[in-house]
Amino acid sequence: MSMTEQSFVSYRREGAIAFIEIDNPPVNALSAAVRQGLSEAVARLADDPEARIAVLSCAGRTFIAGADISEFGKPPVPPFLPDVVAALEASPKPVVAALHGTVLGGGLEIALGAHYRVAVPGTRMGLPEVSLGLLPGAGGTQRLPRAVGLDAAIDLITSGRQIGAATALELGLIDRLADGTDPRAAGEAEARRLLAEGCGPRRLSETPAPAVDPQAVAEWRTRLSRSARGQVAPLRALDTIATGLGLPFAEGMGLERRAFLDLMQTPERAALIHAFFAERRAAQQDDLAGVAPRTIGRIGVVGGGTMGQGIAAAALTAGLDVTLVERDDTAADKAAGGIRGMLDGAVKRGKLAADASERMLAQAFRAVSSHDPLAEVDLVIEAVFESLDVKQQVFRTLDRVCRPGAVLATNTSYLDVNLIAAATARPRDVIGLHFFSPANVMRLLEIVVADRTAPDVVATAFALARKMGKVGVRSGVCDGFIGNRMMLAYRTAADHMVLDGASPYEVDKAVVALGFPMGPYQVGDLAGLDIGYATRQRKAPTRDARERVPVFADRLVESGRLGRKTGRGYYIYDQDSPQGRPDPEMDDLLAGIRSDLGIAPRRFSAEEIQSRYMAAMVNEGARILDESIAARASDIDVVLLHGYGFPRWKGGPMHWADTQGLDRIAADIARFAAEDPYFWQISPLLARLAAGGGTLADISTGKDRE
Repeated sequence: MSMTEQSFVSYRREGAIAFIEIDNPPVNALSAAVRQGLSEAVARLADDPEARIAVLSCAGRTFIAGADISEFGKPPVPPFLPDVVAALEASPKPVVAALHGTVLGGGLEIALGAHYRVAVPGTRMGLPEVSLGLLPGAGGTQRLPRAVGLDAAIDLITSGRQIGAATALELGLIDRLADGTDPRAAGEAEARRLLAEGCGPRRLSETPAPAVDPQAVAEWRTRLSRSARGQVAPLRALDTIATGLGLPFAEGMGLERRAFLDLMQTPERAALIHAFFAERRAAQQDDLAGVAPRTIGRIGVVGGGTMGQGIAAAALTAGLDVTLVERDDTAADKAAGGIRGMLDGAVKRGKLAADASERMLAQAFRAVSSHDPLAEVDLVIEAVFESLDVKQQVFRTLDRVCRPGAVLATNTSYLDVNLIAAATARPRDVIGLHFFSPANVMRLLEIVVADRTAPDVVATAFALARKMGKVGVRSGVCDGFIGNRMMLAYRTAADHMVLDGASPYEVDKAVVALGFPMGPYQVGDLAGLDIGYATRQRKAPTRDARERVPVFADRLVESGRLGRKTGRGYYIYDQDSPQGRPDPEMDDLLAGIRSDLGIAPRRFSAEEIQSRYMAAMVNEGARILDESIAARASDIDVVLLHGYGFPRWKGGPMHWADTQGLDRIAADIARFAAEDPYFWQISPLLARLAAGGGTLADISTGKDRE
């Protein structure tokens, strides 16, 4: 019988064993009601004279997968989790936690408060709090090291990564890996064994703390200073673990609580929470409420280059049936080989079972040289050369071959999806799906909705994104959509600084200091400088006379320096410097160009480089929002976070701009406009918000009415 009609936690005794079960679908989140129910169940266990041991398990598909996200950002409600874990651990009767699914955050801290832990195969565990700018706040920093040792605990807490049940057993995080898949049965078997052996409670709080080696902690600090790049939580977690373990347990817990509450107030934590909710919000399309997606079991991919291969590999691993079309059998075989290589890579990284990879390739994949088999597919993704003529030709063929109701998608980075749709007699079925390279790894998918795209086609695109594990973001039609249009703006700001006296290496260094993994010229070399060159050539006929051209970029391409693939671009890539080193000839090249253009070079501080780079990004983002290309500011943040290396702990450019103050950014733009009024034209929306004290987060378009 459950404790109350409304309770999410039930208590039932069978003989000497009490079964405490949490049932709060879908992921048994630690809501206030669950915390209350658990406290009551632990008290009831102590008062039940016939209960000698308890099994704590969860109904449904997982053990507790963490906090209740609906409580994020709100004042905490008692009972507080550290107190619930402490009460569980203090139970005079032993408690076995029976784990399955994903045991994360507070869920793992509950398990650490139990006296024994057993897991079924396939269980995954972790303390991912650092990904939200926090550290474990219910004893994780103090109990985990006592269970698994200092080094493993620091690794798990500062990385936030998950481990499987077999690794958890090796580390001593669990006591037993069950044979079956039923967690309650596994818990019961362990409870009977413990009863037979007369085992009592075994509390981690009473277990001696592992010795803290100052040298090991110093090495971790050096490593984290490098990898955390501006995040405060991993280093604070390290200090809390190391210092807390040198104190009595209760004092260590007090230290952890203070650190947790401090981190709750940081801008990094606010930015990471913003990013967390922005991703979920991006998938919600208010104008599609009640619109059912079309069926997508079988897909086609036209074009077997790197992008087509990546899309096909991602679709296969998502359980879709894939037909890839190339121009001839040789090209089809080559593409199939590339896809096999991608799946082999996933197997090596432990992301895919070897037998699953073989099964996909044998049963759910074919590479062909005819479009005819596309008559069978539900959705086709064109991934051919970035040329409007070529793509229109493909769509004329698809219009002829594909069945009525099939979704026709183009993977274009810049081109007008309306013009591509116009090549068919069914523009309602056409949509843009802009995957990011490598498509089997990158999670961003820009869903480009053309003027005549049907609502159920948009819903289908979002369903495909979910199925493929992608973060789908809706975009309207414009040159470059959301991401590449913004990239063009901040790249242009960088190019202007290089024309005026900065070196590409100074720009890259300043941008990396902001928290980006790479600077714009490193990114250019990686992508291939011929891509930007082709875009500039495409736009040259309509270029405004006031536009400043990055002559140096064109010179590099014209001299065969295309970046990493040719061993030289902005940087030199060879055996000595596989990641690239500055080219000593760059100064002379730039000096000659500046002289030709009559530019007297000047110095740029890192701060000025950063302020110009960010102002250009934010200004273009505001334009995109104002034009309803993006439905909301947070969608723009998601694109930059997942596609362009924007530092997650800054939340995205629009969130960052709101926290900086739009008036400050508007003042920067006004200052820059004094020397270049053509490029530095402030977005009307940004000017309006800056003057009125508003924020970009407040703006929503017609697609996003609450």
